[in-house]
Amino acid sequence: MKEFDVVIVGSGPGGYVCAIRCAQLGLKTALVEKYKTLGGTCLNVGCIPSKAWLDSSEKYESLIHHYKDHGIEAESVNLNFSKMRERVEKVVSDTCGGIQFLMKKNKIEVINGHATFKDNTTLVVGDVELKATNIVLATGSKPSSLPGIEVDKERIVTSTEMLYLKEKPQHLVVIGGGVIGLELGQVMLRLGTKVSVVEYCNGIIPTMDKDLGKVLQKVFKKEGMEIYTDHAVQNVIREGNSVKVMAKSNDQAKDIELISDYCLVSVGRRPYTDNLGLDKAGVKTSDRGFIEVNEHLQTSVPNIYAIGDVIGGAMLAHKGEEEGVFVAEYLVGQKPHLNYNLIPGVVYTHPEVASVGATEQQLKDKGIAYKSGSFPFKASGRARASNESEGFIKVLADKNTDEILGVHMIGPRAADMIAEAVVAMEFRASAEDISRICHAHPTYTEAFKEACLAATENRALHI
Repeated sequence: MKEFDVVIVGSGPGGYVCAIRCAQLGLKTALVEKYKTLGGTCLNVGCIPSKAWLDSSEKYESLIHHYKDHGIEAESVNLNFSKMRERVEKVVSDTCGGIQFLMKKNKIEVINGHATFKDNTTLVVGDVELKATNIVLATGSKPSSLPGIEVDKERIVTSTEMLYLKEKPQHLVVIGGGVIGLELGQVMLRLGTKVSVVEYCNGIIPTMDKDLGKVLQKVFKKEGMEIYTDHAVQNVIREGNSVKVMAKSNDQAKDIELISDYCLVSVGRRPYTDNLGLDKAGVKTSDRGFIEVNEHLQTSVPNIYAIGDVIGGAMLAHKGEEEGVFVAEYLVGQKPHLNYNLIPGVVYTHPEVASVGATEQQLKDKGIAYKSGSFPFKASGRARASNESEGFIKVLADKNTDEILGVHMIGPRAADMIAEAVVAMEFRASAEDISRICHAHPTYTEAFKEACLAATENRALHI
């Protein structure tokens, strides 16, 4: 029997950050992880390897297709797919090793193995029992599939297997036009793979502002990606090394049948609570399997908390991190702050897509009077100088108070620029406030200022 103030189950961004903050606050802390490496989905088979692939593939594509515009000409450029994959693996290994170091630095005891509840204060990991005053569940999520589709992890794969393929696909069919599918689809497109995306909704990245999806789809089609929206996948059949995907049109258009050598099933993720023994602790879950929590992230059992993907909402690493800090600080009697409306969403394609706050449709549905201002990157000197003129920034502000209610952008550095919008909205800034703040010239962030000017009596200066 080992005793702790708090035991966290799951070492993803939510879990390990929660552990660090608990230790900083003086709590005797343990972290349980069933896999050999720390970091969860994000570091091992999610955020980090996908960004490494995106960076390497962008360099390759730019050298072949775009650098000549800058007067840089290269001949006989070769793709070493194995070397590229090895770099991704090293990035993951180094990053996970960094988390292990942080655990030692903060004197957090790491226990490897699968945790199961014995009761609401006791966890069993192998032949060890852990007694804890408080327990935090951060067990994350796993890729979902569709009824009738058998993911064999060889030719019909999820993002987990896709990130570590041994060969470059000749033709990749992606089921799902969301963030993960599009990011990995663009990676392979850049490397010379034929890519076909099948999406059930009438546009890609359907949960984001519709104008963002329209521009991104236009860019992808221009690059050669096949995109079939409004199509419902009916069947996926593997025949040897070939995969046949059949999809029916939702709007009376032509049904499709695609034959490829790989199929990526990217239709969302499900909460992972397998064999946790939640019933023994009295922890309740929803009909969809998510752990139910209150505004303090407490489960139905007051001393057991849950954070990250396992409780639903936006399945984002940074959401899990913020929730981890929230729980740690709440445990010691602090008054932490967490505003779910201001958690930004990002798509790391090229161009990048980022969004925070309400979309136009959401404002319309709530009957909130708003005004909109947008500014295209083609009118940005910095963007033109860098051959990065695709996209725009849109600002939505309250029609009466001018408070910024939503910011949506597609274009260069959007993943980083969205942070300015988050700061502005956290402090309830108006579009006028941002439009009167001096932005360095020439920078991409000037486009945010210009969009705010456009939302304030159509005062944009450079268009």
